[in-house]
Amino acid sequence: MKKNIAVLSGDGIGPEVIKQARKSLDAISKKFGHTFEHDEGLVGAVAIDQTGDPLPQKTLTLCSQADAILFGAIGDPKYDNDPQAKVRPEQGLLKLRKDMGLYCNVRPITAYPSLLDQSPLKNTQIQGVDFVIYRELTGGIYFGEKGRSISGEQAYDHCTYSKAEIQRIGRQAFEAALKRRKKITLVDKANVLETSRLWREIIKKMAADYPEVSIDFLFVDNAAMQFILNPKQFDVILTENMFGDILSDEASVIGGSLGLLPSASIGDKNAMFEPIHGSYPQAVGKNIANPMASVLSAAMMLDHFGMHEESRQLYSTVEHAIDQKICTVDIDPIQGRGTEEVGDFLAEWILNT
Repeated sequence: MKKNIAVLSGDGIGPEVIKQARKSLDAISKKFGHTFEHDEGLVGAVAIDQTGDPLPQKTLTLCSQADAILFGAIGDPKYDNDPQAKVRPEQGLLKLRKDMGLYCNVRPITAYPSLLDQSPLKNTQIQGVDFVIYRELTGGIYFGEKGRSISGEQAYDHCTYSKAEIQRIGRQAFEAALKRRKKITLVDKANVLETSRLWREIIKKMAADYPEVSIDFLFVDNAAMQFILNPKQFDVILTENMFGDILSDEASVIGGSLGLLPSASIGDKNAMFEPIHGSYPQAVGKNIANPMASVLSAAMMLDHFGMHEESRQLYSTVEHAIDQKICTVDIDPIQGRGTEEVGDFLAEWILNT
């Protein structure tokens, strides 16, 4: 099978981890007889530096013509630390999500048995944790009208959701629950926010079409607490944009490292796959960045292509590497391997098993 992949390595450690994901994909292509064509595009700070635009039209065209997008990371201190910057790397990612219609963000949370001691939570609390966060990605406060008063002493960020936006991500979450343990938890702030009350109203109505799926509701502050107290209670979590952004980062401590968490951003026609970690500028060029989340994001991409056996190969390869302690310093501070060494091990294991 032949697939065209738009590769947006982005900023910081993005190019380093994407390089390792491509090694694994190359190994998969050799082992299973596929052809993956990779076309590079600029996004983020590197795109601003070269073109003045965080998402050049050339990149957007490249993505629209690809079968999927493999994304690295975005962000740079020279923009992050400048509150007066008019053009920011993150604007490129937000525009990419919006223009490509990537409204459904999927973030699986898994506790690897051999890494339970890496988590700050007790083993008994996280052993067996396996849930997935469905985060709405193109609406809410991140995309609402924002601005300052004439005096500059007041600011506003509007949060807006429509029925159609909630229904389309709701369908994705319900369908996912049917394939898992048939439970959805809607996380909102319906005691305060009108948008949350709309979410509850619509999701309750949709639940009637999925009688096999049980549904419960948590305010976001309680959900954040339950992530720590009893994360094993969750199966599919459904939530809006900002809440999902915050909660998924909190959930990363369950697995022991942010460098282990992949994600998929899905639309009706397009899909993008990326690790949830940031650009981590402090690690650039030091060969210490964890490439596993990027490799696992590639595994989610293979599932999207219908290459399920190939995807399972990537998942099992990462788990084998973790079991064998072939990990970077974020997981093993004492004997941690380099980014390149971990990437080479993963690729070689795929080819030799």
